[in-house]
Amino acid sequence: MKHLYFLFLFISITCFGQLEPPAELQDYYSGIDFSETGLTLKTSLSNLTINKHTNILSYGWDAIQATDQNPSNASNVLLIYGWEDGSDSDCTNDLERNINLNGGSNCDYNREHIYAKSKATPAMDNTGPGADGHHIRASDVQRNGERDNLPFADGTGNSGKVNSNTNWYPGDNWKGDVARVIMYMYIRYENQCLPTNIGVGSSASTPDDMIDLFLEWNAEDPVSSYEDNRNAYHVSENTYAQGNRNPFIDNPYLATLIWGGPVAENRWSSLGVTDKSIVNIRMHPNPTTHNLVYFTTTEKLEVVVYNLLGKKIMSHTINNSKNFIDISILSKGVYLVKLNSNEVSITKKLIIQ
Repeated sequence: MKHLYFLFLFISITCFGQLEPPAELQDYYSGIDFSETGLTLKTSLSNLTINKHTNILSYGWDAIQATDQNPSNASNVLLIYGWEDGSDSDCTNDLERNINLNGGSNCDYNREHIYAKSKATPAMDNTGPGADGHHIRASDVQRNGERDNLPFADGTGNSGKVNSNTNWYPGDNWKGDVARVIMYMYIRYENQCLPTNIGVGSSASTPDDMIDLFLEWNAEDPVSSYEDNRNAYHVSENTYAQGNRNPFIDNPYLATLIWGGPVAENRWSSLGVTDKSIVNIRMHPNPTTHNLVYFTTTEKLEVVVYNLLGKKIMSHTINNSKNFIDISILSKGVYLVKLNSNEVSITKKLIIQ
Protein backbone atom coordinates (compact mmCIF):
# COMPACT_ATOMS: atom_id res chain seq x y z
CA MET A 1 0.00 0.00 0.00
CA LYS A 2 2.83 2.43 0.79
CA HIS A 3 4.13 2.01 -2.77
CA LEU A 4 0.83 3.34 -4.13
CA TYR A 5 1.22 6.36 -1.89
CA PHE A 6 4.67 7.20 -3.19
CA LEU A 7 3.72 6.73 -6.82
CA PHE A 8 1.00 9.29 -6.28
CA LEU A 9 3.26 11.59 -4.28
CA PHE A 10 6.01 11.76 -6.84
CA ILE A 11 3.67 12.30 -9.77
CA SER A 12 2.54 15.40 -7.91
CA ILE A 13 6.03 16.60 -7.04
CA THR A 14 7.27 16.43 -10.61
CA CYS A 15 4.90 19.24 -11.52
CA PHE A 16 7.50 21.63 -10.12
CA GLY A 17 9.92 21.04 -12.94
CA GLN A 18 13.37 19.52 -13.24
CA LEU A 19 16.12 20.48 -10.82
CA GLU A 20 19.25 22.11 -12.23
CA PRO A 21 22.50 21.81 -10.23
CA PRO A 22 24.61 24.98 -10.02
CA ALA A 23 27.37 25.41 -12.60
CA GLU A 24 30.13 24.08 -10.32
CA LEU A 25 28.25 20.79 -9.82
CA GLN A 26 26.91 20.19 -13.32
CA ASP A 27 29.90 18.16 -14.45
CA TYR A 28 29.73 15.88 -11.39
CA TYR A 29 25.98 15.25 -11.85
CA SER A 30 26.03 15.25 -15.65
CA GLY A 31 24.76 11.67 -15.89
CA ILE A 32 21.73 12.19 -13.64
CA ASP A 33 18.25 12.84 -15.02
CA PHE A 34 16.73 15.13 -12.41
CA SER A 35 13.26 14.70 -13.84
CA GLU A 36 13.38 11.32 -12.09
CA THR A 37 11.94 10.88 -8.59
CA GLY A 38 11.43 8.13 -6.04
CA LEU A 39 13.50 4.96 -6.13
CA THR A 40 14.51 5.61 -9.74
CA LEU A 41 16.35 8.76 -8.64
CA LYS A 42 17.75 6.92 -5.62
CA THR A 43 19.23 4.23 -7.88
CA SER A 44 20.77 6.83 -10.20
CA LEU A 45 22.38 8.69 -7.29
CA SER A 46 23.53 5.42 -5.73
CA ASN A 47 25.26 4.32 -8.93
CA LEU A 48 26.93 7.71 -9.26
CA THR A 49 28.10 7.75 -5.63
CA ILE A 50 29.53 4.24 -5.89
CA ASN A 51 31.24 4.82 -9.24
CA LYS A 52 32.78 8.13 -8.16
CA HIS A 53 34.26 6.56 -5.01
CA THR A 54 37.67 5.91 -6.56
CA ASN A 55 39.93 6.34 -3.53
CA ILE A 56 39.24 3.88 -0.71
CA LEU A 57 40.63 5.41 2.48
CA SER A 58 42.39 3.62 5.31
CA TYR A 59 41.34 4.20 8.91
CA GLY A 60 43.81 6.89 9.90
CA TRP A 61 43.96 10.37 11.40
CA ASP A 62 45.11 12.33 8.36
CA ALA A 63 41.78 12.40 6.54
CA ILE A 64 39.76 13.53 9.56
CA GLN A 65 42.30 16.23 10.40
CA ALA A 66 41.94 17.53 6.85
CA THR A 67 38.16 17.40 6.55
CA ASP A 68 36.97 18.33 10.05
CA GLN A 69 38.76 21.64 10.43
CA ASN A 70 36.69 24.48 11.81
CA PRO A 71 35.96 26.76 8.80
CA SER A 72 36.68 29.72 11.12
CA ASN A 73 39.86 28.32 12.70
CA ALA A 74 41.97 25.74 10.85
CA SER A 75 43.97 25.04 14.03
CA ASN A 76 40.93 23.27 15.50
CA VAL A 77 38.63 20.47 14.46
CA LEU A 78 34.89 20.63 15.09
CA LEU A 79 33.57 17.91 17.39
CA ILE A 80 30.29 16.32 16.41
CA TYR A 81 27.72 16.28 19.25
CA GLY A 82 29.55 19.18 20.93
CA TRP A 83 28.09 22.63 21.63
CA GLU A 84 30.13 24.50 24.26
CA ASP A 85 32.99 26.93 23.60
CA GLY A 86 35.32 25.34 26.14
CA SER A 87 34.72 27.91 28.87
CA ASP A 88 33.33 25.41 31.40
CA SER A 89 35.27 22.58 33.03
CA ASP A 90 33.50 19.77 31.17
CA CYS A 91 35.59 19.11 28.09
CA THR A 92 33.15 16.44 26.83
CA ASN A 93 30.77 19.21 25.71
CA ASP A 94 33.34 21.11 23.65
CA LEU A 95 32.42 22.15 20.13
CA GLU A 96 36.02 22.25 18.94
CA ARG A 97 39.51 21.11 19.94
CA ASN A 98 43.08 21.65 18.87
CA ILE A 99 43.75 19.61 15.77
CA ASN A 100 46.72 17.84 17.40
CA LEU A 101 44.87 16.68 20.56
CA ASN A 102 43.79 13.37 19.08
CA GLY A 103 44.06 10.03 20.84
CA GLY A 104 42.35 8.03 23.55
CA SER A 105 42.85 10.08 26.73
CA ASN A 106 40.24 12.24 28.45
CA CYS A 107 39.78 15.55 26.61
CA ASP A 108 41.30 14.13 23.44
CA TYR A 109 39.24 13.66 20.34
CA ASN A 110 38.89 10.44 18.40
CA ARG A 111 36.92 9.12 15.42
CA GLU A 112 33.17 8.59 15.62
CA HIS A 113 31.40 6.30 13.17
CA ILE A 114 28.06 8.05 12.64
CA TYR A 115 26.70 4.78 11.33
CA ALA A 116 27.77 2.55 14.23
CA LYS A 117 29.84 -0.34 12.90
CA SER A 118 27.95 -3.03 14.82
CA LYS A 119 24.58 -1.88 13.44
CA ALA A 120 25.55 -2.59 9.84
CA THR A 121 24.56 -5.89 8.21
CA PRO A 122 27.10 -7.37 8.06
CA ALA A 123 28.91 -5.39 10.74
CA MET A 124 31.71 -3.12 9.60
CA ASP A 125 35.32 -3.18 10.65
CA ASN A 126 37.74 -0.28 10.09
CA THR A 127 38.12 -0.92 6.38
CA GLY A 128 35.86 -0.17 3.43
CA PRO A 129 32.61 1.39 4.73
CA GLY A 130 34.17 1.50 8.21
CA ALA A 131 36.79 3.92 6.89
CA ASP A 132 34.50 6.01 4.67
CA GLY A 133 35.35 9.65 5.27
CA HIS A 134 31.77 10.83 4.82
CA HIS A 135 30.60 9.20 8.06
CA ILE A 136 33.68 9.37 10.29
CA ARG A 137 33.75 12.56 12.36
CA ALA A 138 35.96 14.01 15.05
CA SER A 139 34.34 13.58 18.45
CA ASP A 140 35.30 14.04 22.08
CA VAL A 141 36.55 10.67 23.36
CA GLN A 142 34.15 10.44 26.29
CA ARG A 143 31.12 11.72 24.38
CA ASN A 144 31.89 9.23 21.63
CA GLY A 145 32.05 6.48 24.24
CA GLU A 146 28.77 7.62 25.78
CA ARG A 147 27.04 7.36 22.43
CA ASP A 148 28.65 3.94 21.86
CA ASN A 149 26.47 2.21 19.23
CA LEU A 150 23.12 3.57 20.39
CA PRO A 151 20.58 4.11 17.60
CA PHE A 152 19.54 7.70 16.95
CA ALA A 153 16.19 8.95 18.24
CA ASP A 154 14.40 12.27 18.43
CA GLY A 155 14.98 14.74 21.25
CA THR A 156 15.57 18.44 21.91
CA GLY A 157 18.49 20.63 22.92
CA ASN A 158 22.03 19.32 23.20
CA SER A 159 23.27 15.82 22.48
CA GLY A 160 22.78 12.99 24.91
CA LYS A 161 21.00 9.77 25.74
CA VAL A 162 17.20 9.64 25.44
CA ASN A 163 14.43 7.10 25.97
CA SER A 164 15.77 5.78 29.29
CA ASN A 165 19.34 5.81 27.94
CA THR A 166 18.54 3.38 25.13
CA ASN A 167 18.98 5.85 22.26
CA TRP A 168 21.10 8.86 21.29
CA TYR A 169 20.04 12.35 20.26
CA PRO A 170 22.88 14.12 18.35
CA GLY A 171 21.73 17.63 19.29
CA ASP A 172 19.71 20.33 17.54
CA ASN A 173 22.77 21.62 15.67
CA TRP A 174 23.94 18.19 14.49
CA LYS A 175 20.79 16.23 13.66
CA GLY A 176 20.73 17.37 10.02
CA ASP A 177 24.39 16.39 9.59
CA VAL A 178 23.61 12.93 11.00
CA ALA A 179 20.55 12.48 8.78
CA ARG A 180 22.47 13.35 5.63
CA VAL A 181 25.32 11.00 6.60
CA ILE A 182 22.87 8.11 7.08
CA MET A 183 21.27 8.89 3.71
CA TYR A 184 24.70 8.83 2.08
CA MET A 185 25.65 5.53 3.74
CA TYR A 186 22.36 4.03 2.55
CA ILE A 187 22.84 4.88 -1.12
CA ARG A 188 26.58 4.11 -1.02
CA TYR A 189 26.46 0.76 0.79
CA GLU A 190 22.79 -0.08 0.26
CA ASN A 191 21.42 -2.92 2.44
CA GLN A 192 24.56 -3.08 4.57
CA CYS A 193 23.67 0.33 6.05
CA LEU A 194 19.89 0.41 6.42
CA PRO A 195 18.45 3.51 8.12
CA THR A 196 16.02 1.24 9.99
CA ASN A 197 18.97 -0.35 11.82
CA ILE A 198 20.45 2.91 13.10
CA GLY A 199 17.45 5.12 13.89
CA VAL A 200 14.18 4.95 15.80
CA GLY A 201 11.31 5.77 13.48
CA SER A 202 8.84 4.40 10.97
CA SER A 203 9.43 3.45 7.34
CA ALA A 204 5.69 2.97 6.73
CA SER A 205 5.40 6.11 4.61
CA THR A 206 8.57 5.60 2.56
CA PRO A 207 9.05 3.24 -0.40
CA ASP A 208 11.99 1.39 1.16
CA ASP A 209 13.93 1.35 4.46
CA MET A 210 14.27 5.10 5.00
CA ILE A 211 12.59 6.29 8.22
CA ASP A 212 10.69 9.46 8.98
CA LEU A 213 13.20 10.51 11.70
CA PHE A 214 16.00 11.26 9.24
CA LEU A 215 13.68 12.95 6.73
CA GLU A 216 12.50 15.27 9.50
CA TRP A 217 16.03 16.06 10.70
CA ASN A 218 17.16 16.71 7.12
CA ALA A 219 14.39 19.29 6.73
CA GLU A 220 14.74 20.88 10.18
CA ASP A 221 18.53 21.41 10.31
CA PRO A 222 19.94 23.07 7.15
CA VAL A 223 23.34 22.37 5.63
CA SER A 224 26.25 24.18 7.30
CA SER A 225 29.45 25.55 5.79
CA TYR A 226 31.28 22.77 7.66
CA GLU A 227 29.31 20.14 5.72
CA ASP A 228 29.92 21.96 2.45
CA ASN A 229 33.66 22.13 3.11
CA ARG A 230 33.89 18.42 3.89
CA ASN A 231 31.90 17.57 0.78
CA ALA A 232 34.06 19.75 -1.47
CA TYR A 233 37.25 18.24 -0.04
CA HIS A 234 36.33 14.77 -1.23
CA VAL A 235 36.12 15.72 -4.92
CA SER A 236 39.32 17.76 -5.03
CA GLU A 237 42.88 16.67 -5.82
CA ASN A 238 43.60 16.29 -2.09
CA THR A 239 45.46 13.20 -0.91
CA TYR A 240 42.55 11.93 1.19
CA ALA A 241 39.74 12.80 -1.20
CA GLN A 242 37.48 9.85 -1.97
CA GLY A 243 36.21 11.24 -5.27
CA ASN A 244 32.51 11.11 -4.41
CA ARG A 245 30.13 13.60 -2.88
CA ASN A 246 27.23 13.34 -0.46
CA PRO A 247 24.34 14.45 -2.71
CA PHE A 248 22.11 15.26 0.25
CA ILE A 249 24.57 17.91 1.40
CA ASP A 250 24.63 19.36 -2.11
CA ASN A 251 20.84 19.49 -2.03
CA PRO A 252 18.74 18.18 0.90
CA TYR A 253 15.65 18.41 -1.34
CA LEU A 254 16.86 15.31 -3.19
CA ALA A 255 15.77 13.31 -0.14
CA THR A 256 12.28 14.78 -0.45
CA LEU A 257 12.12 13.77 -4.10
CA ILE A 258 13.20 10.22 -3.26
CA TRP A 259 11.41 9.48 0.00
CA GLY A 260 8.84 12.23 0.52
CA GLY A 261 8.27 13.52 4.05
CA PRO A 262 8.74 17.15 5.14
CA VAL A 263 9.94 19.41 2.34
CA ALA A 264 13.67 19.97 2.81
CA GLU A 265 15.65 22.99 1.63
CA ASN A 266 16.07 23.12 -2.15
CA ARG A 267 19.53 24.61 -2.80
CA TRP A 268 19.24 24.38 -6.59
CA SER A 269 17.16 26.19 -9.17
CA SER A 270 14.31 24.43 -10.96
CA LEU A 271 13.53 24.46 -14.67
CA GLY A 272 9.97 25.16 -15.72
CA VAL A 273 8.66 26.10 -12.30
CA THR A 274 5.55 28.26 -12.44
CA ASP A 275 4.88 28.66 -8.73
CA LYS A 276 7.16 27.61 -5.86
CA SER A 277 5.16 29.17 -3.03
CA ILE A 278 2.83 26.20 -2.69
CA VAL A 279 5.65 23.95 -1.49
CA ASN A 280 6.00 26.03 1.70
CA ILE A 281 2.35 25.75 2.74
CA ARG A 282 1.95 24.36 6.25
CA MET A 283 -0.89 21.97 7.06
CA HIS A 284 -1.62 21.81 10.79
CA PRO A 285 -2.19 20.21 13.20
CA ASN A 286 -0.70 17.07 11.71
CA PRO A 287 -1.01 14.42 13.12
CA THR A 288 -4.38 15.54 14.43
CA THR A 289 -7.22 14.45 16.68
CA HIS A 290 -9.36 17.48 15.77
CA ASN A 291 -12.11 18.04 13.21
CA LEU A 292 -10.46 20.97 11.47
CA VAL A 293 -7.15 21.12 9.58
CA TYR A 294 -5.70 24.56 8.81
CA PHE A 295 -3.44 25.77 5.99
CA THR A 296 -1.03 28.70 6.13
CA THR A 297 -1.43 30.26 2.71
CA THR A 298 -2.09 33.62 1.09
CA GLU A 299 -3.49 32.17 -2.12
CA LYS A 300 -6.52 30.28 -3.28
CA LEU A 301 -6.06 26.51 -3.23
CA GLU A 302 -8.07 23.47 -4.12
CA VAL A 303 -7.63 20.83 -1.43
CA VAL A 304 -8.44 17.26 -2.43
CA VAL A 305 -8.26 14.41 0.10
CA TYR A 306 -7.62 10.82 -1.02
CA ASN A 307 -7.28 7.56 0.85
CA LEU A 308 -4.13 5.45 0.39
CA LEU A 309 -5.71 3.54 -2.48
CA GLY A 310 -6.09 6.79 -4.42
CA LYS A 311 -9.87 7.12 -3.96
CA LYS A 312 -11.07 10.73 -3.73
CA ILE A 313 -12.80 11.36 -0.41
CA MET A 314 -13.51 15.10 -0.41
CA SER A 315 -12.62 18.37 -2.11
CA HIS A 316 -12.64 21.94 -0.77
CA THR A 317 -11.43 25.38 -1.77
CA ILE A 318 -9.50 27.45 0.76
CA ASN A 319 -8.38 31.08 0.70
CA ASN A 320 -7.68 33.94 3.08
CA SER A 321 -11.24 33.98 4.42
CA LYS A 322 -11.52 30.19 4.82
CA ASN A 323 -8.15 28.58 5.49
CA PHE A 324 -9.33 25.24 6.89
CA ILE A 325 -11.15 22.04 5.94
CA ASP A 326 -13.57 20.00 8.05
CA ILE A 327 -12.36 16.38 8.32
CA SER A 328 -14.97 15.19 10.84
CA ILE A 329 -16.31 12.62 8.33
CA LEU A 330 -12.90 10.90 8.12
CA SER A 331 -11.98 7.94 10.31
CA LYS A 332 -8.59 7.42 11.93
CA GLY A 333 -5.77 6.64 9.50
CA VAL A 334 -3.42 8.08 6.88
CA TYR A 335 -4.69 10.21 3.98
CA LEU A 336 -3.16 12.06 1.05
CA VAL A 337 -3.96 15.74 0.72
CA LYS A 338 -3.34 17.17 -2.73
CA LEU A 339 -2.98 20.95 -2.91
CA ASN A 340 -3.65 22.50 -6.31
CA SER A 341 -2.70 26.07 -7.21
CA ASN A 342 -3.24 27.00 -10.86
CA GLU A 343 -1.25 24.32 -12.74
CA VAL A 344 1.00 23.37 -9.83
CA SER A 345 0.28 20.74 -7.19
CA ILE A 346 1.91 18.99 -4.28
CA THR A 347 0.76 16.12 -2.08
CA LYS A 348 1.11 16.01 1.69
CA LYS A 349 0.40 13.19 4.12
CA LEU A 350 -2.29 13.72 6.79
CA ILE A 351 -2.46 11.46 9.85
CA ILE A 352 -5.71 11.35 11.83
CA GLN A 353 -5.30 9.78 15.27
